[in-house]
Amino acid sequence: MGLVKRKAIQLVEPGVRGQKQEWNKLVADLEDDEAAVRRQAIRDITYSPDAAATLVSRVTREGDVAVRELILNTLIRLNDPSAIGGLVDCLRSEDAALRNEVIETFKQMGKEVEPILQSLLDDPDPDVRIFVLNCFDSEQHADVESWLIKVIELDLQVNVCATAVDLLCELGTEAAIDPLVQLKARFTFQPYIQFAADLALKRIREV
Repeated sequence: MGLVKRKAIQLVEPGVRGQKQEWNKLVADLEDDEAAVRRQAIRDITYSPDAAATLVSRVTREGDVAVRELILNTLIRLNDPSAIGGLVDCLRSEDAALRNEVIETFKQMGKEVEPILQSLLDDPDPDVRIFVLNCFDSEQHADVESWLIKVIELDLQVNVCATAVDLLCELGTEAAIDPLVQLKARFTFQPYIQFAADLALKRIREV
């Protein structure tokens, strides 16, 4: 009689099984109807390397403002580069409140987010470029002025340039004077550009 081969049995350590079960429960709790359950899941989920991606996936569907705020604050604390791409997608959302919350989140992130924000200044959608400009915070990003100068030198969309000028009015230095003068010449028949650039130039020259 031939020998009957037994099927190989993969042994899983109890600790690993327990962690997987706990993770599955937390993911399920993120979809719970009760906001309190979702909040607790957010607090407990941060130990996992997949936490950032999971939270980004949830924030786009989260309707409770307080829960959404907790998710975004948790993402700031995690500071995980894997979350940044998902948050960028939120800038394209039709939900204005979500967009504004993500803009405030980006303002509080450090250098990890800078390369992506800079690349988005070339996005084909001018609205996205404007949203990205609103993410810039001089306290977090030391090179903000140089990015804004590049925008007013190269961007062809008047509203994008106007947003950049508004920011330069707050933080521009002498380095922005010539680009602002050139911008006025480029948009001679745009009253707001003329007004905002003059205001920025006046403030810079008086400092």
